Amino acid sequence: MSQTIVITGANRGIGYDMARLWKARGNHVIAVCRSPAEKKGEEDLHDLGIRVLEGYDVSKAEDVAALKEELGDTEVDVLYNNAGIMESETLEDMNFDTIEKQFEVNTLGPLRVTHALLDNLSDGARVGLMTSRMGSIEDNDSGRKYGYRISKAGLNAAGKSLAVDLKDRGVAVAILHPGYVKTDMTGHTGHITPEQAAHRLVQRMDELNLDNTGTFWHSDGSVLPW
Repeated sequence: MSQTIVITGANRGIGYDMARLWKARGNHVIAVCRSPAEKKGEEDLHDLGIRVLEGYDVSKAEDVAALKEELGDTEVDVLYNNAGIMESETLEDMNFDTIEKQFEVNTLGPLRVTHALLDNLSDGARVGLMTSRMGSIEDNDSGRKYGYRISKAGLNAAGKSLAVDLKDRGVAVAILHPGYVKTDMTGHTGHITPEQAAHRLVQRMDELNLDNTGTFWHSDGSVLPW
């Protein structure tokens, strides 16, 4: 059965491949992008028949409000909050401006989008949050990257609250770490490709239900420590 799927940050990397995969499965996919979608081979998202909404920055309240207006009363079965950024602060080279920006994009962005589209979520809808195991406090044994860690830890906390608050509405929430993926964000030094990560993440979303809502998962299916 075809579903309507909204995915943010779909112009490149994992989000791009998740959009392509969901479309190939016969779904109606709406790709929300801040920048124009890149080509993969000879095709871009437009060529695949995906509805692409460009120029929406999830960290800006006015852009999220405009996204809500653009979608109108479109019923959404899957909302996947993928958009995110990563900077690299250290104790010796601290930058509070980049920390604040990461918090705006990585933490408040997904919360803004999910909150704005609450009335669009269908009965039994599923919400995905792209986080990172770097947001795990227990798992941090290397320090550094203050803004990214803070923003993803905040997203984890928001995701857990959303799972609790949305359960009575029949909406399940997954908090997902993609793995160490070969993308621009990692300098293409990861262990798996964006395509492999996309397949894993889509599988996790397929398995999401009200019994496992609020789980912090690795894309390989293992549960991560908070």
